[in-house]
Amino acid sequence: MQVRPISPDRLAELLADRITALPGSGERWLRVAVDGAGAARPELLADALVEPLRLRGRPALRVSAADFLRPASIRLEYGHRDADAFHDLWLDDGALLREVLDPLEPGGSGRVLPSLRDPATDRSTRAPYVQLPPGGVLLLDGALLLGRWLPLELTVHLALTPAALARRTPADQQWTLPAFARYEAETGPTEAADVVVRVDDLRHPALVERL
Repeated sequence: MQVRPISPDRLAELLADRITALPGSGERWLRVAVDGAGAARPELLADALVEPLRLRGRPALRVSAADFLRPASIRLEYGHRDADAFHDLWLDDGALLREVLDPLEPGGSGRVLPSLRDPATDRSTRAPYVQLPPGGVLLLDGALLLGRWLPLELTVHLALTPAALARRTPADQQWTLPAFARYEAETGPTEAADVVVRVDDLRHPALVERL
């Protein structure tokens, strides 16, 4: 394994090239996930991919897994700070499949719901459906996305050392750290992802290259 420093801008360009080189690119929808703890800010990288993809003729649609959480009555059944519930129950996999990923299967409708539920109010966002043009790219960001059998054409994992994760996780979110330790032990995201990027310092990412 080799770790190569790379600028954030160059990383976005490299990933955009990787996405447009995927089999079927330009002919079918592509589903790309940027996976990482909140401290890794996966939404920033997903956002950064939109313009490079547009310049390559690939319209992109941004969706955040945080907008597809289960109702509070389910995800908070074991309390507001249960790490195992955070790992197992918070993400509404079924809704994400039904409303976002499955419509982008070959022969699907291409009609995607960009958000389902406001995590703060626990109410429907009432967002309208969006039609992703053929050849478009879905950019999904979120935490704990791998190992769930989600149909994705490319997965990017933003990796943090335990020390960096603990240091950059806000005090009111420290209770989630055991969930990420469990994710590392059970899912092994650095092995499961197609692309791994070290982001101990967000300003200086490093691409992990498997030899």
